[in-house]
Amino acid sequence: MKTHDWDTVSKIYAEGIATGFATFETDVPSYESWDAAHLKTCRFVADSNGEIIGWAALSPVSSRCVYGGVAEVSVYIGQKSRGMGLGELLMNRLISTSETEGIWTLQSGIFPENKGSIKLHEKVGFRYIGKRERVGKLAGEWKDNILFERRSSTVGID
Repeated sequence: MKTHDWDTVSKIYAEGIATGFATFETDVPSYESWDAAHLKTCRFVADSNGEIIGWAALSPVSSRCVYGGVAEVSVYIGQKSRGMGLGELLMNRLISTSETEGIWTLQSGIFPENKGSIKLHEKVGFRYIGKRERVGKLAGEWKDNILFERRSSTVGID
């Protein structure tokens, strides 16, 4: 993912926001805000015939140094391209690159109604670790969050 991809990436993000079950965000941030909140590495786009149709990126879970190897996953597929296996391709690339970058744990918080995301995470080796009940409000409604994580098998944890 490059800076000039933001126009298309942000449109795909807006499609995810519009579903009401992809994120607690209600507005697409500016590129500067999004960039500051995500790791500089592990940003990818999927394209078809030169058109970006999906993206994935990681954000740090904390600024504390002890969590330097733990990151949160974002993966979004354009509305017209869902169900084609792009999520799996992006996630596998994200996983392998994150391990090269020394990240030992990837985590995701997923709304229970986002069945596609849950299936994707399970398919690429994430495991269910719990549920945060009524953790936040979206459009005035309390939402649960299902927690998944994937521990690296290649990044050593002593």
